[in-house]
Amino acid sequence: MLAFPAQTKDEIVSWLRTFFAHACPDGWAVVGISGGKDSSVTAALCAEALGRDRVMGVLMPRGVQSDIDDAKLLVATLGIRHITVNIGKAADALQSALVASGELMLANGGAGISKDTKINLPARIRMTTLYAVAQSLPGGALVLNTCNKSEDWVGYATKFGDGAGDVSPLGNLLVEEVRQLGTVLGLPDALVRKTPSDGLSGQTDEDKLGFTYEVLDRYIATGAIDDAAVKDRIDALHAANLHKLMPMPTFQP
Repeated sequence: MLAFPAQTKDEIVSWLRTFFAHACPDGWAVVGISGGKDSSVTAALCAEALGRDRVMGVLMPRGVQSDIDDAKLLVATLGIRHITVNIGKAADALQSALVASGELMLANGGAGISKDTKINLPARIRMTTLYAVAQSLPGGALVLNTCNKSEDWVGYATKFGDGAGDVSPLGNLLVEEVRQLGTVLGLPDALVRKTPSDGLSGQTDEDKLGFTYEVLDRYIATGAIDDAAVKDRIDALHAANLHKLMPMPTFQP
């Protein structure tokens, strides 16, 4: 865990300030706001680095979102500008178009679209929405990736969905380290300690993964783990999902 979380917070703020000064000096930080710890901490770091008037929070419910009040609490706490874009109709329309595709149904034997497609499709629409917002703001904008190291380690991010973005302030921080930053930033415990979930599958992260973030963080940080079966699962997930963290392979003639 972070020995000096306040110092780490200050270092990330300084890093973000420098990055924006070079890449987008007069632009905005665009952050998808879910109401969970990662988007909350990311938005708070950007507000401190750039000033709250240069942060645009984007709330993206799919139809009715049961925990939308958490996202509203975050933007109110930070005092940042925000918009709400309901992606429900767009996600439903694309899903229906896929189902109606005769060639796709023929190719997969009429099995329909997969469960993973149904879960990941809204995440990719949300990232499309963030870039649409970013390209519509005056002075330019960068989209913030909100993933943390623990999630990335086991591939718990949608490629070209929440795994995308222009800059990643939390990508080298474990889940508990992100929570430490949230506390230092003065964010409400209801957001910092909220049970992590993707908001799409109806399950918590830990239910889907089959182990806790506490176990995962300890294994990543120290190599120590008590359950051999869980170790094997973590190692398998890490190996299978490394492609999400690597640059796209490109043929070199």
